[in-house]
Amino acid sequence: VQVAESGGGSVQSGGSLILSCTVSGLPTCPFSMVWYLQAPGKEREYVATVNSGNTPSYGASVRGRCTISRNRARNIVDLQMNNLHPVDTGVYFCNVNDGAYWGEGSQVTVSS
Repeated sequence: VQVAESGGGSVQSGGSLILSCTVSGLPTCPFSMVWYLQAPGKEREYVATVNSGNTPSYGASVRGRCTISRNRARNIVDLQMNNLHPVDTGVYFCNVNDGAYWGEGSQVTVSS
């Protein structure tokens, strides 16, 4: 099983990015795909997820600034992040099937 995050980069405060998580190698569709952020020196924190019914859920720190979506095959989850702040800086990880699989992360750096 492979979990690959992409789309990170460096932006200025107020900018936008789209992160993408792609899962391959699973015999069935993943039942959960969740984004987490690990900011420098901090614990990994929940960012967003979308359930099998396509209902999104967001962490308090990004609610109102992010949109999460899942493709029809349910193996790709995109996270649109708008109005980024320096506190959004860190490595964004994709977690699949309740912790069974993790990607290597995608670095996002927001400068003021």
